[in-house]
Amino acid sequence: MHGVAVTGGSPSAAGRGDRERLERAAARAGLVHDAARAGARSHFRAMTIDPDRLSGPIVGIASTWTGTMPCNLNQRELSAAVERGVAAAGGVPLPFNTIAVSDNQSQGTPGMRASLVSREVIADSIELMDIAHDFDVMVCIVGCDKTTPGALMALARIDKPAVLLYGGPMRAGRHRGTRATIQDVWEAVGATGQGMMERAELDALERSACPGIGACAGNFTATTMAIALEFLGLSPLGTTLVAADDLDRRRVDAERCGVLAAGLRGGRSARDYLDARGLRNAMAGIAASGGSTNGFLHLLAIAREAGTPLTLRDLEDVCDRVPVLANMAPSGQFVATDLDDAGGVPVLIRELIAAELIDGTVPTVEGPSLAAAVADAAPPDARITFAAAAPFKARSGLMGLHGNLAPDGAVAKVAGTERRRHVGPAQVFDDEASCVAAITAGRVAPGNVLVIRNEGPAGGPGMREMLSVTAAVVGAGLGESVTLVTDGRFSGATRGLMVGHVSPEAARGGPLAVVRDGEMITVDVDRRVLAVEVPAAELAARLAAHVPPERPARGVLARYSALVESASDGAWLSNGRGRVDEG
Repeated sequence: MHGVAVTGGSPSAAGRGDRERLERAAARAGLVHDAARAGARSHFRAMTIDPDRLSGPIVGIASTWTGTMPCNLNQRELSAAVERGVAAAGGVPLPFNTIAVSDNQSQGTPGMRASLVSREVIADSIELMDIAHDFDVMVCIVGCDKTTPGALMALARIDKPAVLLYGGPMRAGRHRGTRATIQDVWEAVGATGQGMMERAELDALERSACPGIGACAGNFTATTMAIALEFLGLSPLGTTLVAADDLDRRRVDAERCGVLAAGLRGGRSARDYLDARGLRNAMAGIAASGGSTNGFLHLLAIAREAGTPLTLRDLEDVCDRVPVLANMAPSGQFVATDLDDAGGVPVLIRELIAAELIDGTVPTVEGPSLAAAVADAAPPDARITFAAAAPFKARSGLMGLHGNLAPDGAVAKVAGTERRRHVGPAQVFDDEASCVAAITAGRVAPGNVLVIRNEGPAGGPGMREMLSVTAAVVGAGLGESVTLVTDGRFSGATRGLMVGHVSPEAARGGPLAVVRDGEMITVDVDRRVLAVEVPAAELAARLAAHVPPERPARGVLARYSALVESASDGAWLSNGRGRVDEG
């Protein structure tokens, strides 16, 4: 039994919840005038907030600004614009900040272990601020990879009216007259390591690929989750892919979100958008745009927090039905700002509704149904966006795999390659770094299946991305002849035939733990198979004798490792309830 969600609760727990709601209602009712709340009012006065205004909607504004990366650098200005909108609509804006971790800057280092863990910290911190301050409505300003799912997980717990504002993508750079993104930089690193590119050329690309602020330009994980926001109806349509450095448009969108939020008190709450219909729609948007495998992980975690029944196979089924309608990197040519120029996410939404591939009756935060909200969307241009009847690609590049190597499932990404099947000998590594070293040293032969284990949610811990590995494979000229299989995960910039999220993970007794060099592995995405040619009895005997590696003994990574669920269940933290830890 792996990652079974626990729902419901005891009568005493329900009673505690009712009592807390009554206590919160009484505290809020007394905030404006009761003597017992004088201390609170005194602090509001210190912030120049007249207590008489506290009878209006109180809007918490959660920003994920940090000065450690370009992805979220505009969020102070966006938060100020949201504040102006809230105040203009008669509400009280209360801004605060939480963390964000740069996947790019930590890529290929021990720091990458912090990335997925940060999703939970973001969710916890937003939830804690609402517990403390009891906002009426939330506005969450998000950007880089883990901030969007972290905010959605928090809102699923809080279940109050909410709006999400995405900070926007970076523009693509230019190098030698052609478009360049961070994906090109990482692949150039791999080529330089193989002596296939001069260091001076890498240095020149490094200087030109990322020209300014914003999340990564291609349809990597940040853009993937931004697109999901519009499909969920929780962001104003047409706003997510506006360039981060277009501050005039961004401020207008931010003020609009503030005005909108102030009018949402008592209206639809977050879980009204995070039901099975909404989450399936989001997965369809991810598949149709050629998005990241991280979409599986994040939507499952959001579903668990919202109490929404949703499985990996449910999301696989969505991907099986949905064609690719957007020509976007890494599986295509264009970047997020190009999609915005072509009409934005509403173009994709309208096409999928017309093809009856998503549910257009779901609500949007601005009021109309999703179908009504995109009725006037631009038609596909057959260059960046495509009609469902004549798609960019007939099949999604995202799919689930199952077999004796992944009893609980794995996810495959086929991007930038036409390969759909690979059978080859395993070349096994117990961590990411040793695999990168082998590629750099030329010790990986064409045709091999690279197995990287002990990099799952608990075993990593933190389920590091493997962009440094996949980029090294492509950069070494092995992208069309080598396949990667891991219990870790991938960057949205990954391309090639790659399999991740193998579950159960090696550190918790998954079969990946006992695969040996030279054993033949089959990856067949059309048959949805991931298997090793080892008899079941032999695998069982090896697993019975296997001793998993030690995990951290203390600190945040130790707590995460002890509590995290399987990747097949979203790698969420459930306090260990509902999981049989096989480690």
